[in-house]
Amino acid sequence: MPFSRIYKLHLSPERKYVKALKNILGFVPGNLSLYRLAFRHKSRSVTIKKGTKSSNERLEFLGDAILGAVIAEILFKMYPYKEEGFLTEMRSKIVSRVSLNQLAKKLGFDSLIEFDNKTINITAKHSSLLGDAFESLIGAVYLDKGYNFTKNFLEQRIVKPHIDILTLEQTETNFKSKLIEWCQRHGKDILFELITNAEGENVKLFTVQVLVDGEIISQAVDYNKKNAEKLAAEKACTILI
Repeated sequence: MPFSRIYKLHLSPERKYVKALKNILGFVPGNLSLYRLAFRHKSRSVTIKKGTKSSNERLEFLGDAILGAVIAEILFKMYPYKEEGFLTEMRSKIVSRVSLNQLAKKLGFDSLIEFDNKTINITAKHSSLLGDAFESLIGAVYLDKGYNFTKNFLEQRIVKPHIDILTLEQTETNFKSKLIEWCQRHGKDILFELITNAEGENVKLFTVQVLVDGEIISQAVDYNKKNAEKLAAEKACTILI
Protein backbone atom coordinates (compact mmCIF):
# COMPACT_ATOMS: atom_id res chain seq x y z
CA MET A 1 0.00 0.00 0.00
CA PRO A 2 1.41 3.47 -0.88
CA PHE A 3 2.75 5.39 2.13
CA SER A 4 0.41 8.30 1.46
CA ARG A 5 -2.64 6.01 1.74
CA ILE A 6 -1.41 4.50 5.01
CA TYR A 7 -0.71 8.00 6.34
CA LYS A 8 -4.23 9.17 5.46
CA LEU A 9 -5.75 6.11 7.13
CA HIS A 10 -3.97 6.88 10.38
CA LEU A 11 -5.15 10.47 10.30
CA SER A 12 -8.76 9.56 9.52
CA PRO A 13 -11.59 8.89 12.01
CA GLU A 14 -10.96 5.21 11.31
CA ARG A 15 -7.46 5.30 12.84
CA LYS A 16 -8.48 3.49 16.05
CA TYR A 17 -10.11 0.72 14.07
CA VAL A 18 -7.09 0.43 11.77
CA LYS A 19 -4.79 0.27 14.82
CA ALA A 20 -6.92 -2.45 16.42
CA LEU A 21 -6.83 -4.50 13.21
CA LYS A 22 -3.08 -4.06 12.84
CA ASN A 23 -2.49 -5.19 16.43
CA ILE A 24 -4.52 -8.34 15.82
CA LEU A 25 -3.49 -9.14 12.26
CA GLY A 26 0.06 -7.81 12.13
CA PHE A 27 -0.49 -5.76 8.98
CA VAL A 28 -2.29 -2.60 7.84
CA PRO A 29 -5.50 -3.37 5.89
CA GLY A 30 -5.95 -1.93 2.44
CA ASN A 31 -9.69 -2.05 1.74
CA LEU A 32 -11.03 -1.27 5.21
CA SER A 33 -14.65 -1.83 4.20
CA LEU A 34 -13.92 -5.53 3.61
CA TYR A 35 -12.77 -5.97 7.21
CA ARG A 36 -15.73 -4.09 8.61
CA LEU A 37 -17.99 -6.38 6.58
CA ALA A 38 -16.10 -9.44 7.85
CA PHE A 39 -17.01 -8.55 11.42
CA ARG A 40 -20.66 -7.66 10.69
CA HIS A 41 -22.90 -10.48 11.84
CA LYS A 42 -26.14 -11.10 9.97
CA SER A 43 -28.09 -9.79 12.97
CA ARG A 44 -26.64 -6.36 12.06
CA SER A 45 -26.98 -6.76 8.30
CA VAL A 46 -27.33 -3.64 6.18
CA THR A 47 -29.94 -3.56 3.42
CA ILE A 48 -28.52 -2.76 0.00
CA LYS A 49 -30.23 -2.55 -3.38
CA LYS A 50 -33.27 -4.70 -4.20
CA GLY A 51 -33.69 -5.85 -0.61
CA THR A 52 -30.38 -7.73 -0.50
CA LYS A 53 -28.78 -7.60 2.93
CA SER A 54 -25.06 -7.19 3.48
CA SER A 55 -23.40 -9.23 6.25
CA ASN A 56 -20.31 -11.39 6.63
CA GLU A 57 -22.00 -14.56 5.32
CA ARG A 58 -20.60 -14.31 1.77
CA LEU A 59 -17.10 -13.62 3.08
CA GLU A 60 -17.52 -16.58 5.43
CA PHE A 61 -18.24 -18.82 2.44
CA LEU A 62 -15.11 -17.58 0.66
CA GLY A 63 -12.90 -17.69 3.74
CA ASP A 64 -13.95 -21.26 4.51
CA ALA A 65 -12.69 -22.36 1.09
CA ILE A 66 -9.39 -20.47 1.38
CA LEU A 67 -8.75 -21.69 4.92
CA GLY A 68 -9.48 -25.28 3.92
CA ALA A 69 -7.08 -25.09 0.97
CA VAL A 70 -4.22 -23.64 3.03
CA ILE A 71 -4.64 -26.12 5.87
CA ALA A 72 -4.87 -28.98 3.37
CA GLU A 73 -1.53 -27.96 1.82
CA ILE A 74 0.14 -27.64 5.22
CA LEU A 75 -1.01 -31.11 6.22
CA PHE A 76 -0.15 -32.60 2.83
CA LYS A 77 3.47 -31.45 3.23
CA MET A 78 3.68 -32.24 6.95
CA TYR A 79 2.43 -35.83 6.56
CA PRO A 80 3.85 -37.12 3.24
CA TYR A 81 2.95 -40.76 3.95
CA LYS A 82 -0.51 -40.41 5.49
CA GLU A 83 -3.64 -41.40 3.61
CA GLU A 84 -6.51 -39.12 2.56
CA GLY A 85 -8.73 -40.17 5.47
CA PHE A 86 -6.16 -39.10 8.05
CA LEU A 87 -5.55 -35.76 6.31
CA THR A 88 -9.28 -35.08 6.10
CA GLU A 89 -9.77 -35.82 9.80
CA MET A 90 -6.84 -33.58 10.78
CA ARG A 91 -8.13 -30.74 8.64
CA SER A 92 -11.56 -31.12 10.28
CA LYS A 93 -9.97 -30.86 13.72
CA ILE A 94 -8.14 -27.65 12.82
CA VAL A 95 -11.06 -25.90 11.10
CA SER A 96 -13.81 -27.16 13.42
CA ARG A 97 -16.18 -24.51 14.73
CA VAL A 98 -14.98 -25.12 18.30
CA SER A 99 -11.35 -24.64 17.25
CA LEU A 100 -12.08 -21.49 15.23
CA ASN A 101 -14.18 -20.05 18.08
CA GLN A 102 -11.25 -20.49 20.45
CA LEU A 103 -8.79 -18.97 17.98
CA ALA A 104 -11.00 -15.97 17.28
CA LYS A 105 -11.49 -15.32 20.99
CA LYS A 106 -7.77 -15.67 21.68
CA LEU A 107 -6.99 -13.18 18.90
CA GLY A 108 -9.47 -10.66 20.27
CA PHE A 109 -12.11 -10.79 17.55
CA ASP A 110 -14.91 -10.45 20.11
CA SER A 111 -14.02 -6.77 20.52
CA LEU A 112 -14.56 -6.11 16.80
CA ILE A 113 -17.69 -8.09 15.94
CA GLU A 114 -20.90 -6.14 15.32
CA PHE A 115 -24.03 -8.00 16.37
CA ASP A 116 -27.51 -7.18 17.65
CA ASN A 117 -27.66 -7.58 21.42
CA LYS A 118 -31.45 -7.71 21.26
CA THR A 119 -31.56 -10.89 19.18
CA ILE A 120 -28.37 -12.61 20.33
CA ASN A 121 -27.94 -13.59 23.97
CA ILE A 122 -24.60 -14.30 25.63
CA THR A 123 -24.89 -18.06 25.02
CA ALA A 124 -25.48 -17.61 21.31
CA LYS A 125 -22.69 -15.05 21.05
CA HIS A 126 -20.15 -17.66 22.04
CA SER A 127 -21.52 -20.49 19.89
CA SER A 128 -20.40 -20.00 16.30
CA LEU A 129 -20.37 -16.22 15.95
CA LEU A 130 -16.62 -15.94 16.57
CA GLY A 131 -15.70 -18.84 14.30
CA ASP A 132 -17.88 -17.46 11.53
CA ALA A 133 -16.10 -14.12 11.83
CA PHE A 134 -12.72 -15.86 11.65
CA GLU A 135 -13.62 -17.43 8.29
CA SER A 136 -15.06 -14.12 7.08
CA LEU A 137 -11.84 -12.37 7.97
CA ILE A 138 -9.85 -14.87 5.89
CA GLY A 139 -12.14 -14.06 2.98
CA ALA A 140 -11.50 -10.34 3.49
CA VAL A 141 -7.72 -10.80 3.66
CA TYR A 142 -7.83 -12.87 0.45
CA LEU A 143 -9.79 -10.22 -1.46
CA ASP A 144 -7.62 -7.43 -0.06
CA LYS A 145 -4.17 -8.99 -0.32
CA GLY A 146 -4.37 -12.07 -2.55
CA TYR A 147 -3.86 -15.79 -2.00
CA ASN A 148 -0.10 -15.88 -1.33
CA PHE A 149 -0.33 -13.15 1.30
CA THR A 150 -3.30 -14.90 2.95
CA LYS A 151 -1.48 -18.23 2.94
CA ASN A 152 1.58 -16.67 4.59
CA PHE A 153 -0.64 -14.87 7.12
CA LEU A 154 -2.34 -18.12 8.10
CA GLU A 155 0.91 -20.06 8.35
CA GLN A 156 2.96 -17.47 10.24
CA ARG A 157 0.35 -15.59 12.25
CA ILE A 158 -2.19 -18.33 13.00
CA VAL A 159 -0.97 -21.90 12.58
CA LYS A 160 2.61 -21.73 13.91
CA PRO A 161 1.92 -19.68 17.07
CA HIS A 162 -1.56 -20.95 17.91
CA ILE A 163 -2.09 -24.50 16.60
CA ASP A 164 -0.14 -27.48 17.93
CA ILE A 165 -0.80 -29.93 15.11
CA LEU A 166 1.12 -32.81 16.69
CA THR A 167 -0.88 -32.53 19.91
CA LEU A 168 -4.09 -32.14 17.95
CA GLU A 169 -3.29 -35.39 16.15
CA GLN A 170 -3.76 -37.21 19.46
CA THR A 171 -6.89 -35.30 20.44
CA GLU A 172 -10.39 -36.74 20.09
CA THR A 173 -12.73 -34.21 18.47
CA ASN A 174 -15.55 -36.35 17.07
CA PHE A 175 -17.50 -36.23 20.31
CA LYS A 176 -20.80 -37.22 18.75
CA SER A 177 -19.41 -40.54 17.48
CA LYS A 178 -17.56 -41.07 20.75
CA LEU A 179 -20.77 -40.54 22.73
CA ILE A 180 -22.84 -42.82 20.48
CA GLU A 181 -20.21 -45.59 20.73
CA TRP A 182 -20.13 -45.23 24.53
CA CYS A 183 -23.91 -45.56 24.72
CA GLN A 184 -23.86 -48.62 22.47
CA ARG A 185 -21.21 -50.31 24.63
CA HIS A 186 -23.25 -49.68 27.78
CA GLY A 187 -26.62 -50.58 26.26
CA LYS A 188 -28.06 -47.09 26.60
CA ASP A 189 -30.46 -45.25 24.30
CA ILE A 190 -29.30 -41.87 23.04
CA LEU A 191 -31.30 -39.08 21.41
CA PHE A 192 -30.28 -35.70 20.01
CA GLU A 193 -33.44 -33.63 20.33
CA LEU A 194 -34.11 -30.23 18.76
CA ILE A 195 -36.04 -28.36 21.43
CA THR A 196 -35.93 -24.82 20.08
CA ASN A 197 -35.80 -23.28 16.67
CA ALA A 198 -35.95 -19.62 17.62
CA GLU A 199 -36.48 -17.29 14.72
CA GLY A 200 -35.95 -13.54 14.72
CA GLU A 201 -35.88 -11.03 11.92
CA ASN A 202 -32.22 -11.69 11.13
CA VAL A 203 -31.22 -14.72 13.12
CA LYS A 204 -32.21 -18.35 13.59
CA LEU A 205 -30.96 -20.29 16.60
CA PHE A 206 -31.05 -24.02 17.25
CA THR A 207 -31.07 -25.52 20.73
CA VAL A 208 -30.24 -29.23 20.91
CA GLN A 209 -30.30 -31.41 23.99
CA VAL A 210 -28.77 -34.85 24.51
CA LEU A 211 -30.91 -37.46 26.25
CA VAL A 212 -29.46 -40.75 27.47
CA ASP A 213 -32.06 -43.31 28.57
CA GLY A 214 -34.57 -40.46 28.61
CA GLU A 215 -32.49 -38.27 30.94
CA ILE A 216 -31.36 -34.83 29.76
CA ILE A 217 -27.55 -34.75 29.96
CA SER A 218 -26.60 -31.55 28.13
CA GLN A 219 -27.79 -28.70 25.92
CA ALA A 220 -26.13 -26.43 23.36
CA VAL A 221 -27.13 -23.50 21.15
CA ASP A 222 -25.81 -22.60 17.71
CA TYR A 223 -26.86 -21.04 14.41
CA ASN A 224 -26.29 -24.41 12.76
CA LYS A 225 -28.14 -27.53 13.88
CA LYS A 226 -25.17 -29.85 13.31
CA ASN A 227 -22.85 -27.56 15.26
CA ALA A 228 -25.35 -27.48 18.12
CA GLU A 229 -25.37 -31.28 18.16
CA LYS A 230 -21.56 -31.40 18.22
CA LEU A 231 -21.36 -28.92 21.09
CA ALA A 232 -24.03 -30.77 23.07
CA ALA A 233 -22.21 -34.07 22.46
CA GLU A 234 -18.94 -32.60 23.71
CA LYS A 235 -20.63 -31.42 26.92
CA ALA A 236 -22.24 -34.84 27.38
CA CYS A 237 -18.89 -36.61 26.92
CA THR A 238 -17.38 -34.41 29.63
CA ILE A 239 -20.17 -35.47 32.00
CA LEU A 240 -20.50 -39.17 31.15
CA ILE A 241 -17.14 -40.44 29.90
